[in-house]
Amino acid sequence: MSEGRLPGSMSGARSAEGSPLHGLRGWRLAALVLVVVVLVVLPFLVKNYRVFQFNLVLVYAIAVLGLNILTGYNGQISLGHGAFYAIGAYVAAALMSNAGWPYWATLPVAALVCFGLGFLMGFPALRLSGHYLALATYALGLAIPQLLKYRHLDALTGGVQGIVLNKPEAPFALTVFDQPLSADRWLYFVTLAVAALMFWLAWNLLRGRIGRALVAIRDHPIAAAAMGIDLPIFKSLTFGVSAAYTGVAGALGAVVVSFVSPDSFTILLSISLLVGVVVGGLASIWGALFGAIFIQFVPNVADHLSKAAPWAIYGAFLIGFMYLMPAGVMGLARRFGMRRQPGAAALASSQEAPPGG
Repeated sequence: MSEGRLPGSMSGARSAEGSPLHGLRGWRLAALVLVVVVLVVLPFLVKNYRVFQFNLVLVYAIAVLGLNILTGYNGQISLGHGAFYAIGAYVAAALMSNAGWPYWATLPVAALVCFGLGFLMGFPALRLSGHYLALATYALGLAIPQLLKYRHLDALTGGVQGIVLNKPEAPFALTVFDQPLSADRWLYFVTLAVAALMFWLAWNLLRGRIGRALVAIRDHPIAAAAMGIDLPIFKSLTFGVSAAYTGVAGALGAVVVSFVSPDSFTILLSISLLVGVVVGGLASIWGALFGAIFIQFVPNVADHLSKAAPWAIYGAFLIGFMYLMPAGVMGLARRFGMRRQPGAAALASSQEAPPGG
C-alpha cells in the first residue's frame, strides 16, 4: 500500500512545486532580496541632499501607514494627524535639547505620548463619524501649531523660533563607492530600520484577528458589535496606535531635519498625509511607501515645472492619479496581479481564507 501511495505523493509534491502559487512565492522572495540590496546600496549612489529626501520618504511612509490603519482599515477619517506628527517631533526635540537624551531614546517616548493622546482623542470620536469626525480632527490640526507658540511654553517649545538640533553623526567611519558614511546616510539606515520595524508590526497586527475586527467595524459596525467586538475599545485603541505611528514619524522627522517650529506643522501637513493614504491605496500597508513618495517628490516636481503656479501643477498631478488609479497605486497593482496570475490569485485566496470561512 505504501508503494502504491508513493507515486501519488511524489506527483503531488511535483505539482505543488510547479503550481502558480509556488512560482509566485519564489518571485516574491527574489524581489525581496533585490529590494534589500538596493536599499542598502542606494544612499552611497547619490548625494547627501537626495539621501535627505529619501529619509523624509521613509518618515512620511511611517506617518501615512499610521493614518491608513485608522482611515483605511477602521474607517475613521482624520484631518488632524499633523498634530500628532508635531507632538512627536516636539517630544523628541525637547528631550534632546533640554534633557540631553540620545535621539534613538526619544522614539519610544514620542510613541507613548502620542498613543496616550490618540487614545484619549478616540473617546470623543466615538460619538462622531464621517465628516463630523473629520471636522473635529481638523480643529485639532489647526489648534496644535498655535498652542506650540503659546508664550508660557517658550522654555519647552522654543516659541515661534522653534528648536535647532544637532544632527547625529555616524558612530563609525565607513566608505562605500568613494562615498563616506555621512550623518544623512547614517540617519538613512536608522530611519530604514525603524520603518522596517513599524511596517513589520503593522503587517502582523493587521493580518490577524485584530485586523479582521477593524475591517468588520469599518464595514458593518452593528454586525461587529453583535459578534462581541467592543467597538469603543477597538476604535480608541486604533486611534492610539495610529497616533503612535505618526508620533514616531514626527520624532524621526525632527532628527532628520534637525529643526522644529510651529510653522512646520500646518494643516497642510495633515491634508498631505491623507493624500498619501489615498494615492497609495486605502487599507494597504505597502501603499504607504508610494503615498510617501508622492508627498515628498510631486510638490518638488510641480515647483520645478512652474514657479508661478506650483500648486496648480500639483493639483493636476493629483487629479490625474485619481482618474487613472481611483483605488490607489496598490489597488492598480492588485488588479494587474490578478489579471496576470488568475490561478495563483484564486489559489492564494483559498489558502489564506480563515478556518470556518
